[in-house]
Amino acid sequence: MEPDLFTAAAEARQEKDPAGSPLAVRMRPRTLDEVVGQSHLLRPGSPLRRLVQGSEGPAGPSSVILWGPPGIGKTTLAYVVSRATDKRFVELSAITAGVKEVRAVIDGARRSSGAYGRDTVLFLDEIHRFSKAQQDSLLPAVENRWVTLIAATTENPYFSVISPLLSRSLLLTLEPLTDDDLRGLLRRALTEERGLGGAVTLPEDAETHLLRIAGGDARRALTALEAGAGAALAKGEAEITLATLEEAVDRAAVKYDRAGDQHYDVASALIKSIRGSDVDAALHYLARMIEAGEDPRFIARRLMISASEDIGLADPTALPTAVAAAQAVALIGFPEAALTLSHATIALALAPKSNSATTAIGAALEDVRKGLAGPVPAHLRDGHYQGAKKLGHAQGYLYPHDLPGGIAAQQYAPDALHGKRYYEPTRYGAEARYAEVVERVRRRLRGDRPDQGETP
Repeated sequence: MEPDLFTAAAEARQEKDPAGSPLAVRMRPRTLDEVVGQSHLLRPGSPLRRLVQGSEGPAGPSSVILWGPPGIGKTTLAYVVSRATDKRFVELSAITAGVKEVRAVIDGARRSSGAYGRDTVLFLDEIHRFSKAQQDSLLPAVENRWVTLIAATTENPYFSVISPLLSRSLLLTLEPLTDDDLRGLLRRALTEERGLGGAVTLPEDAETHLLRIAGGDARRALTALEAGAGAALAKGEAEITLATLEEAVDRAAVKYDRAGDQHYDVASALIKSIRGSDVDAALHYLARMIEAGEDPRFIARRLMISASEDIGLADPTALPTAVAAAQAVALIGFPEAALTLSHATIALALAPKSNSATTAIGAALEDVRKGLAGPVPAHLRDGHYQGAKKLGHAQGYLYPHDLPGGIAAQQYAPDALHGKRYYEPTRYGAEARYAEVVERVRRRLRGDRPDQGETP
């Protein structure tokens, strides 16, 4: 018997006793129009539409590779194709199948095409688990269109799928489901007969908690909803309260409003804990933000600001660490981004602290806003255009690279600010070295003679 994705027997049982199947299975879309999200892949003329609806003429539907995180519809799309198309549909999982199974499917596809004129669609889940040799075995069938391949992967196919297979297929990237996508799905599951049929209601606070713990995963959202509904009905309640939902999924709702005061209060507490070098408190607030579903890019931005505002030159590696964390977060997203944010938070909390960069630019800005500016000294002005020399621009400028020590004793600031000091380095961490350097440089700029033993 062929390893069909959804056998006729299983479908008949589900139709006869829908309550016997998990809610996530019962709510699985039956047509492309019921699919939640992924509108960019479902437009008229898209590869998936053509695969489901058939394609007339010489341009047949292409093989596709579906790439995206778990729970956003890869298997669902394959299920819709299996129901809608009159093609022979076969499913394999790269976890259990090998080259032998792949060749058996291909041989069956060629027989079906030759004997009955019936094309075959092969759904291969977890294709990234196939070795190079196993993926190679698919190439002749895909290239000659003996099968139309629908492959699903949660890993970057540019690293996990061989180039020849990528070049013979269309790569379709599935986007994470939004809260609105999941909210619509939950409300349908509550009311539709194949779902919960109106047996329970879901108040707004419990719905918000469900969306948060789902993390963009439709399957997780429906599984949690089913657990909450079961717990409520077992207690004789017609409403899934937040308390009941917390008990059912064993995950407490974090009191955190991403659009309200908690958003700013917890973010402020995170930064102040880092500033205060309390790594444990910082990790607590970071965890609260993560659990509440805070945008990881927002957290990363706050860490980058903290690296300059509170650490600066006391640890020159702090800002590169925070920037690298922000870039990594943008590339990987949650849940793995939690590790990167933890890495950066710990590094920043334990780094030596200095706010000298913050106070320096603050003092400079204050003077500029007060009008303390004045003209640029003539010897510093641009002297590259015709007539600049007649105006005295760039005349008398000393080129530091031509002088011992690379420092010229000349005025750089406008007259109104000559001798003004903005940067006052601390003696903490690596900034202690900068403190020594800046004092030596300032003496040289004033024209003071080098101290004994000092490099001229």
